Amino acid sequence: MRLIHTSDWHLGRKLKGVDRTPEIEFALNEILDYAQAYEVDAVIISGDIFDVPNPTTDAERVAYEFFYKLNRLSIPSVAIAGNHDSANRIDSLAHLLSLAGVRALGKPRLAEDGGLVNLETASGKLCVAAMPFASERRLLTSDDMWNLDAFQQRADYKTTVTSILQDLATGFKSDAVNIMMAHMTIEGAKFAGSEAAFYSGDIYSLSGQSIPSESQYVGLGHIHRPQQIPNAAPTYYAGSVIQVDFGEVGEEKGFNVIEVETGRPAKVQFQPLTCQKPLKKVECHIDLLDEQLEIHRDYEGYLKFAIAVDTPPIGLADRVRKACPQAVMVEPKLIVNELAKLPDPPDYDRFDPIAEFQNFYRDREKNLSPDVIEAFKSLYMEFSDK
Repeated sequence: MRLIHTSDWHLGRKLKGVDRTPEIEFALNEILDYAQAYEVDAVIISGDIFDVPNPTTDAERVAYEFFYKLNRLSIPSVAIAGNHDSANRIDSLAHLLSLAGVRALGKPRLAEDGGLVNLETASGKLCVAAMPFASERRLLTSDDMWNLDAFQQRADYKTTVTSILQDLATGFKSDAVNIMMAHMTIEGAKFAGSEAAFYSGDIYSLSGQSIPSESQYVGLGHIHRPQQIPNAAPTYYAGSVIQVDFGEVGEEKGFNVIEVETGRPAKVQFQPLTCQKPLKKVECHIDLLDEQLEIHRDYEGYLKFAIAVDTPPIGLADRVRKACPQAVMVEPKLIVNELAKLPDPPDYDRFDPIAEFQNFYRDREKNLSPDVIEAFKSLYMEFSDK
């Protein structure tokens, strides 16, 4: 049996106002071409289909056309919600999507409640234990949230997720290919830096031992860097299909091709995708800026300029974009000890709700007034103190 594992499409994603949906559509069409050429039996999509819970009509069009074309090829698929998706939205569309051969799951559920998906493929039976992203506020009761301290909440959340995974595996069949698909963070995974920090921190980080070892393949979503996770079962992140943010500069994107037969561990091959609009960082001193602008004038992707300066000059961004319109980010870096001060790498265990609130809107080019920020801060502090 030959399967495709793809993840983290993030349809509707914007990079400083630039819609990345056309690039994602290009990548998905490459996956369709591969699926047809190599007679793939099924496709699994491990979450973050969309970038926001209420995606644009164009983002929805691309997703549904992908599923429609798969169905025209008689290739079934299984898709789960990620932390960027609306679980309710996906569950509400599940029956409609089933008409296109898609088994879609928004919320986590046990095997007997539909968490175990059984498919008849051209090469035999396929059993998929599907675990969408699980929010701790959905899995823990209101009493847990109010009465348990942070350490106890983490322990209860991880215990609950592990028990769901184990329950799903109890439905595996001896005469089928049995795989697991989940949207989650596994300890030891290497981040790209563009993942949602809060949903990647300690409370959401599970041990690889949480994953049932009887799985012949474990297809994970959420981390954008493609990688294998050392584990008893073959466990892989397929990664995102495009370079989502500048933390992913130079990374090759693609999907996993799985060759598997009943009762044996899967053989996995990473299949690269064409990077239609590669991201690139350009770091230089302002004295060398004109030279760098000339070099990158015809760059086919998107650019981020980090320019070392003694004092931030007026009109720097306009100067850069006049020569390189594809420069979506222009950042002056004040010189400290003759070196440009660069930001510290993100700490996924340190969550700053105020900063995340501002970053969410800043990434969508929406400026918040100080009054709105202060109101959010007051509300957060009010509920945190209870």
